Amino acid sequence: MATFRQAKWRELLIYELSREGRRGFAAPSFEEDDAGIVDVGELVPPGMARRRIELPEVSEVEVVRHFTRLSQMNWGVDSGTYPLGSCTMKYNPKISEHNPLLSKLLYVHPEQPEETVQGLLEVLYWLERWLAEITGMDRGSLQPSAGAHGELTGVLMIRAYHENRGEKRDEMLIPDSAHGTNFASAAMAGFKVITIPSRDGYVDLEALEAAVSERTAGIMLTNPNTLGLFEKDILEISRIVHDAGGLLYYDGANLNGIMGYARPGDMGFDIVHLNLHKTFASPHGGGGPGAGVVLAKGELVNYLPVPLIAYDGEKYYWDYSVKHSIGMVRAYYGNIVPLIKAYIYILSMGGEGLKKATEQAVLATNYFISRMKEVEGYDIPYAAGVPRKHEVVLSAKPLARDYVVTAEDVAKALLDYGVHAPTIYFPPIVEEALMIEFTESEPKEAIDYYARVLAEISREAREQPENVKKRPVNTSVGRLDMVKANRMDTYIPSVRFARKYGRKIPPL
Repeated sequence: MATFRQAKWRELLIYELSREGRRGFAAPSFEEDDAGIVDVGELVPPGMARRRIELPEVSEVEVVRHFTRLSQMNWGVDSGTYPLGSCTMKYNPKISEHNPLLSKLLYVHPEQPEETVQGLLEVLYWLERWLAEITGMDRGSLQPSAGAHGELTGVLMIRAYHENRGEKRDEMLIPDSAHGTNFASAAMAGFKVITIPSRDGYVDLEALEAAVSERTAGIMLTNPNTLGLFEKDILEISRIVHDAGGLLYYDGANLNGIMGYARPGDMGFDIVHLNLHKTFASPHGGGGPGAGVVLAKGELVNYLPVPLIAYDGEKYYWDYSVKHSIGMVRAYYGNIVPLIKAYIYILSMGGEGLKKATEQAVLATNYFISRMKEVEGYDIPYAAGVPRKHEVVLSAKPLARDYVVTAEDVAKALLDYGVHAPTIYFPPIVEEALMIEFTESEPKEAIDYYARVLAEISREAREQPENVKKRPVNTSVGRLDMVKANRMDTYIPSVRFARKYGRKIPPL
């Protein structure tokens, strides 16, 4: 196994580097001069001006070193393998990070007249057109800020659709393997959640038939599902729900498993949300804001948030003429930076490139499965022998049952070998779940290494389980007491600093 040691630095707080009088930047003076510039204090209403700004007093080089150290104590997809299942942590092309389009955004204000942002509107217009083609939808809104926000937008559209028709439909069907945000979004929109059980990893059609009624508003599901299985009965699911008067909502978190090969619109879905920060390679989580574009088909287009982007043959403009729109779901028009990065990704890949990405993601998963069949200590539950799409869920139940080494222990031990842990304990229908997704980014050698590490952890768990339960030991932060971390604030640097230097911390 490769030797891994993560950087450890004592100074975590930039305030600890602060020295009175030290400066890294000299601001220009606001004193009145021949050009007529006046003291900024005269422009601020009385009582509104700050007397002092509590910022660390450090030099520029100290700031650079501080953040460089923090980056060395962190882990990301640029550091190594990051197979966080269902989050699709694919590599983010650097052409998107250093594109001139993004630097020009610094000088654009969202309230500028349409005539002055025609280039930006053109980019966003074609992004929406491409996403509609990829998903088999008609039109879409770029407003939602992330996946869960897109979910809420979609179910609010479903609610408005039924209310407009005078129908009292207050039940939303959701498979038990769904993303947890599906249940939360449906509840936030006022629906009663009806959980549909799985049968060998797929939606149980008999249970679905029994659950639909005149109160059914729709069903929320993703395909492939969270087990990486393609819902082979999706057309029958569509028929059952539609015959009952409900709608189909597609959670686009797993589009990376079918992109270019199958379209939700062709499966019968009425509304789709897409996590552009997953499938289309815009950094997310700590890397930047997300984008949860929502698209609709047929009559549901009339319920999309306003404004949409339209083109009349001469100019691009904001279109507010959406008949039954649910209104705006956020200020202005969406998180523009990840939208542009998705545009760059699609433009650079092309249709064949997107299909190739799907092929490689699916190949990576199934190659990994073939390697794991040789490894003792893990199971692959449900649909034995059926190929997965973009991800696979292993179970560490054999290790937990026989050696008291849990999925959490395995995940923490992985960090000691210079690879990131997968998603754990999800989906909840899998005991001791390890949800792994390599995406198309990872080479064969990285997948081989990950399988060898899992095999090594399994061997150690069977021979010396107490050692596994002490890991990680090679990382910047060792094994935490999770109970203490959840109940006490001793691990929070800002609180430590406040106590040390007597600052007041406002209540959460």
